[in-house]
Amino acid sequence: MDAISATEAAHRAASDLERVAWVDEQDRPLGGVTRAELRERRLIGRGTYILLFNSAGLLCVHRRTLSKALYPGYWDVAAGGMVLEGEDYRLSAERELAEELGIVDVALVEHAHFLYDAPESRLWCMAYSAVSDAPLVLQPEEVLEARFISIDQALEETRHLPYCPDSLAALERYIKGPLAAS
Repeated sequence: MDAISATEAAHRAASDLERVAWVDEQDRPLGGVTRAELRERRLIGRGTYILLFNSAGLLCVHRRTLSKALYPGYWDVAAGGMVLEGEDYRLSAERELAEELGIVDVALVEHAHFLYDAPESRLWCMAYSAVSDAPLVLQPEEVLEARFISIDQALEETRHLPYCPDSLAALERYIKGPLAAS
């Protein structure tokens, strides 16, 4: 397995201490907790997923760094992450897209609001899409590589490459149509 850089390790430690939104089963705010506490106590947080397309209709997929708490080294069909305490979904989506892929000032289209409940993660999720041909600027502490491929190719790759299941749930809702609910 590849080594984790000191920069990645420091980023992970700081990330675990970030205060994120804590919500109930109906997505009502309960306050904030650290990201690490949310995972350890299996509390429900909020997450954003942004499916980034280029003008040719290809989807940006990226590979996560090995220092990620969940799904290290997995491929991901969406930029995104945890909604911070006091932050709304849209602001979180804009922040995450800028941080991870360097994409700013793009229109976000809302597609789905759903509960993702798995042994490793419990999140109320908001899925968005965006279109941009701007050059990607990858955040080295979170993204190892990125490329644009068709949705069909991404789905085919899930058969032999590890892909993040939570962002695949967002992609599934995008494919089903606008404002798909679970």
